Amino acid sequence: MGRLGPTEIILILVILVLLFGAKKLPDMARSLGKSARILKSEAKAMKSDGKKDEAAPADPPQPGAAQPKTIQAAPGDVTSSRPVTEPTDTTTQR
Repeated sequence: MGRLGPTEIILILVILVLLFGAKKLPDMARSLGKSARILKSEAKAMKSDGKKDEAAPADPPQPGAAQPKTIQAAPGDVTSSRPVTEPTDTTTQR
C-alpha cells in the first residue's frame, strides 16, 4: 500500500495530458526544472554565505565613519526606541 504501480502512473499521465494538453506539458516540465535549479543554487549560496560569515570576523568600525546611534528602550517596549538624531520635518511648517 502507498506505492504507485505502472498502471497508476500511466493513468496519472493520461489525466495530465487530458487536463493540460500535450503542448503545455513540456513547457510546464521545463519551468519546473528551471525552478528546481534556481532553488538548488539559492540553497547552495545560503550555505556558503553562512560558512563565510562564521569564518570571517566582522569588519571593525572605521574611526572617521559616523555610526548611527540608537537609544535603547526597556525590554519589551519597542515604541520608545528611536534614533538619536531625528530628521526635521520641513513639510509641516506653520
